[in-house]
Amino acid sequence: MSAPGFVPATREALTALPREVAPTLLGALLRTTVDGVEVAVRLTEVEAYHGQGTGDHADPGSHARMGRTARNATMWGEPGHLYVYLSHGIHSCVNVVCGPDGVAGGVLLRAGEIVEGIEAAGLRRPAARALRDLARGPGRLGDAIGLRHPVHDGIDAIRGVPRAGAVARLFLPEEPPPHVSAGPRVGVAGIAGTEAFPWRFWITGDPTVSPFRWGRGAAELARDARDRPV
Repeated sequence: MSAPGFVPATREALTALPREVAPTLLGALLRTTVDGVEVAVRLTEVEAYHGQGTGDHADPGSHARMGRTARNATMWGEPGHLYVYLSHGIHSCVNVVCGPDGVAGGVLLRAGEIVEGIEAAGLRRPAARALRDLARGPGRLGDAIGLRHPVHDGIDAIRGVPRAGAVARLFLPEEPPPHVSAGPRVGVAGIAGTEAFPWRFWITGDPTVSPFRWGRGAAELARDARDRPV
């Protein structure tokens, strides 16, 4: 059941290119029930990632840049499933699969506000010093909502089909946030982490948005591009 101001997401709403879908997920609600415990997060920061052959911009920052593998197979599936991967061998990060049929794509859920199940999210995130920090960053968000790699990779957030003791449902806002910002993706190395790929979107001024940091070599490339004569 959706909350007031939200409508259940459909696969059709997620079939555009990831860089087009990503800003439409701002303000969306992702509700999970894991082992009977329900948590909901309002999304405030996302990043788009294209796969090999997706759109007219090759994305060197994507897990799917070299084609389909066992690790990224979910990214090549139906829109609305969740691609859950392991970052740095510790954190489970959550992406909404999206894009045209036959190509890979996803939107990384970078940050959000926990709006339901705050106590449960806090138990999963005991290091959080403030409510705004519960899901402020992709690994923190994954921890707070209880989805884990590899058991929940591929879970369907459209139909809400149970998987490994979890159910996930995605709801889109009836009205978009009034102010949205865009810029380079966080911590992505090389050209993929510069203004050449302004595929990070966030709700302007929201306190749960994660801090920006350059990826390896990205700051130097961005500076060189700005200094280059037109």
